[in-house]
Amino acid sequence: MKAAVLEGIGKAPRWEEFDEPEAGEGEAVVRVRAAALKPVDKQLAAGTHFASPKEADLPIICGTDGVGLLEDGTRVFFGGCRRPFGAMAELTVVPRAFCFGLPAGLDDDTAAALPNPGVSAWLSLTQRARLVAGETVLILGATGVTGQLAVQIAKLLGAKRVVGVGRNEGILARLGELGADGTIQLDQAADTLKEAYLSEMGEGFDVVLDYLWGKPTEALLAAMSKPEFAVATKETRVVQVGESAGATIELPAAVLRSTAVTILGTAGIPAMEKLMEAMQRVVELGARGELRVETERVAMTEVNGVWGRKGPAGRRVVMSL
Repeated sequence: MKAAVLEGIGKAPRWEEFDEPEAGEGEAVVRVRAAALKPVDKQLAAGTHFASPKEADLPIICGTDGVGLLEDGTRVFFGGCRRPFGAMAELTVVPRAFCFGLPAGLDDDTAAALPNPGVSAWLSLTQRARLVAGETVLILGATGVTGQLAVQIAKLLGAKRVVGVGRNEGILARLGELGADGTIQLDQAADTLKEAYLSEMGEGFDVVLDYLWGKPTEALLAAMSKPEFAVATKETRVVQVGESAGATIELPAAVLRSTAVTILGTAGIPAMEKLMEAMQRVVELGARGELRVETERVAMTEVNGVWGRKGPAGRRVVMSL
């Protein structure tokens, strides 16, 4: 079979021959139709992700999830490919438990692009942030694919007010169509950015979903800090999801002592029933058009050429067969 084969850490995969997979106990061979090219796929291949393969593990096939057909013709979204196999191939092998049936109304491109970021945003808001209807939400990194979905999901879950923060002015201008009640342009001086946070904050944010970290988060925490003793009227739950603006922050102790803030991680893979529930809700909403994700289709055979280029702003590249 043909596949996107990674021969060396830090290199781009090439479309070439690879041995076909065989299913073991509890596994299924999937005939792939499409696979989204996500930042995590590139991080894994570059050796910068905690789960990146070692040189001794190579060669392997790239891609963590996708859409395909089981042997009986059932169309599924799949994940958890058993190494050295991956999603960017004509065939792959996965646990049957990680095959999720797809509604007929969801096209292959959307089905490949939506579940991974959509389920991530859903679980971050429901399981980690414990978002309650009527609360206010700030999305740091709202112009990215996952951030745009987080804006939509927060509104669908009943958030009273959602504010999106990002750099891309064109996407920021369209966030209102996805449910955002306010936006903040990230490209401004730290003091000005702090004032922008304060302007949108009102009595405070209940939930912050942070795909950025780095300087944008430092400016937010500075805006939340109080220069005097005050009664805490609202706790802010900050869920740390990504680090596209920086891997570290400076966190003065005064921030934690002057305001009621809790910083949470995403805590890895949730219980299977929660994952299944989130997947079902996300694909159903996608099939009804209530969750939208922009995509760009590229032939999987062109993986080597597309791998190194910067992805389209706010859209997910889908490698198709």
